Amino acid sequence: MTADQLRQLYLDFFKSKEHAIIPSASVIPENDPTVLFTTAGMHPLVPYLMGEKHPLGKRLANSQKSIRTGDIDDVGDNRHLTFFEMLGNWSLGDYFKQEAIEWSWEFLTDKKWLGMDPQRLYVTVFMGENEIPKDEESIKAWQECFSRVGIKAEVCPYNTPIAGNKNYRIFPLPAKDNFWGPAGTTGPCGPCTEMFYDVEPQKGELQKTFDEEVDSFRIMEVWNDVFMEFNKNAAGQYEKLPAQNVDTGMGLERTVSVLNGKQDAFDNELFWPMFKEIEKLSDKKYGSSPEITRAMRIIADHIKAATFILGDEKGIEPSNVGQGYVLRRLIRRAVRNGSLLGINDVFTFKVAQEAIKIYQDIYPELRKNKDFIENQLVKEEEKFKETLEKGLKEVKRLVEDKRKKSGDYLKADRPDFGSKSDDYQNYISGTEAFYLYQTFGFPPEQIREELANYGMGYHKGEFEEEMKKHQDLSRTASAGMFKGGLADASEETIKYHTAAHLMLAALRKVLGDHVTQKGSNITPERLRFDFSHSDKMTLEQIKQVEDFVNEQIAKDWPVVCEEMTLEDAKNKGAMGVFESKYGEKVKVYSIGDPSTGSGQAFSKEICGGPHAERTGILGKFKITKEESSSAGVRRIKAVLE
Repeated sequence: MTADQLRQLYLDFFKSKEHAIIPSASVIPENDPTVLFTTAGMHPLVPYLMGEKHPLGKRLANSQKSIRTGDIDDVGDNRHLTFFEMLGNWSLGDYFKQEAIEWSWEFLTDKKWLGMDPQRLYVTVFMGENEIPKDEESIKAWQECFSRVGIKAEVCPYNTPIAGNKNYRIFPLPAKDNFWGPAGTTGPCGPCTEMFYDVEPQKGELQKTFDEEVDSFRIMEVWNDVFMEFNKNAAGQYEKLPAQNVDTGMGLERTVSVLNGKQDAFDNELFWPMFKEIEKLSDKKYGSSPEITRAMRIIADHIKAATFILGDEKGIEPSNVGQGYVLRRLIRRAVRNGSLLGINDVFTFKVAQEAIKIYQDIYPELRKNKDFIENQLVKEEEKFKETLEKGLKEVKRLVEDKRKKSGDYLKADRPDFGSKSDDYQNYISGTEAFYLYQTFGFPPEQIREELANYGMGYHKGEFEEEMKKHQDLSRTASAGMFKGGLADASEETIKYHTAAHLMLAALRKVLGDHVTQKGSNITPERLRFDFSHSDKMTLEQIKQVEDFVNEQIAKDWPVVCEEMTLEDAKNKGAMGVFESKYGEKVKVYSIGDPSTGSGQAFSKEICGGPHAERTGILGKFKITKEESSSAGVRRIKAVLE
């Protein structure tokens, strides 16, 4: 089975279960301060999971472009990916555990769909924690499914070896494994049930504990059903939600590999053309050694992720902050692994060309933005090669300084390697290692590799302390920057979101119709808004925008919401920069035409909400800063006084 066939089968299955098929959202979240990238299909649906009514109803399904960077150092094994497609289906207060589990079973095992062998399936459920009981309802539903094919599915006690009981099929696990959310400190959350498939049945019955079988890559996760039945409040209590939601996710790459009898997420047509290109560039064979395989996986994975970030309509470029920093790190990590394979020429754009060929029919924005993708990769790679040379010289300098100070040095494999003391002669300090990481973009494994060339290492514990301090600072900065963003739907945030609509309309009046939204971040304290425009705004233009917005606020217009088809919305002149994420029906918010039926509204945008009811409550609008965001993109920061 191909990835295209699996994707289509999934959507066809849920269409047969009366789900509306919605397109993938951007990989760059709109108005979501909790994440840098869209990490799952649920992120663009947060307003609807919080209670907003979706224009297409209560049952939805799609294949979502997703990027996760939390496991970036694990990429290179057989299952971790930075970019992947998440097949998902949602119930917004409609069906719940019984139907979700039965449909998961049907899609996985029915020969009309995936036809997986039930004898090779295992599932996990929530074992109970934090005063929330064990998920007995899911256990019962799974036992009914297994019993239909003659399998007596028994519940395995936690952390018990499976050996000796082939009926162990259901594994209760703690909250860290089988309880989802909330995305922030408060919000919707609930237990989940995950499905795993035995990828090496020829080895006989499972023997170890469930966790050990997963860690040894014997069984691979293919699907996760999340049951959002609670709301975690500010006091840390879990309250039952009035409308209970289902949010599921199936990794396309992992599942297509499993269906074809493969044991890793890279062994499929979504990676093969990229590996062939890397083989040609490096004159080395994928699979010829663990080191070569790992390096090629990292290159293919990271360049694919970079291609999708660069190919997004929001125009992210490599930088030292936010999404741009992650993009830079991905490209540089790929370049470094290329040099380990002996690739000395600029090459990342050639690997990206293969990624574009694989996906361009499903995600046409990659074809559309092909030149931008390639140019940015070349530019960043050339820049990094210069930095890399400087970094390697700095490593050599640090080593020579250490040798001068301590004379001869010891080998790096002594038992106390990684202790905090600076007295030992065989490694540089963790602070110096972190300097290499932060200044030259050397990831930890690269620092280890470069120092190992000199028979040295670095203080691992000290480095990790420095890294933790850096991460804490980043989180603190992010918390201040993104505190209470649109995902929390606070009153002040909603006001700023409504003001953003007015500001975009005003910018188009003052600067021209070429102005479109390129991104935004909204908190209860301020509005940050990126838009397409090449030149710095004059003071007069800034004042004109402020005056237009404040004029609309003073008129106390109602904010009117209408549901219509995307085609009707376009015909009525509604702005919709992020059209790729919308389905057949959309919400259009109009401001400035109280009758909704005559005249031209000041602002008319396709949007998911939420919004203020009237403009009069917004207060006085003031632009505090106007600056460059990236090439051809300006950024405004504004407040409501």
